[in-house]
Amino acid sequence: MNLLIQTLTALAACTVFATGAFAQSTVVPIDNEPAPKLIVEPPLPGPLAGGVVFIPYRVENLRILPVGGAAARNVSPRVGHLHLTVDDLPWAWADYGQSDTIILVGMPRGQHKILIEVVDAEGNVFTKQAVTFHSPGKEIQP
Repeated sequence: MNLLIQTLTALAACTVFATGAFAQSTVVPIDNEPAPKLIVEPPLPGPLAGGVVFIPYRVENLRILPVGGAAARNVSPRVGHLHLTVDDLPWAWADYGQSDTIILVGMPRGQHKILIEVVDAEGNVFTKQAVTFHSPGKEIQP
């Protein structure tokens, strides 16, 4: 049922954006909305022992949707997405909230850090949190 509600919400949002009516769809003025909040749990120990990283999270005061651009700044309730960076690499990827769990497979053995950033539709950071863990994965040969 939750997936159905998320799908309908995403379709409704896309319809609003497609019609150009999003500027008139404000429920609460953006200035009065509470700031987005990110709650991240530690990786689940069971899967981690098997080499798979499951990091549960939730975001409050922001809808995670695949939308972008300056006009989306005025949508209420706020919309945005996640940026994820592994081990301070110079690149990241975007996640549009198809799940409430970040899943990583094939992490090499050792200590790792995942930076999770909640960003607006233009990539400006609202809040962020880092999670560190040790992966029992395979040792990488030099």
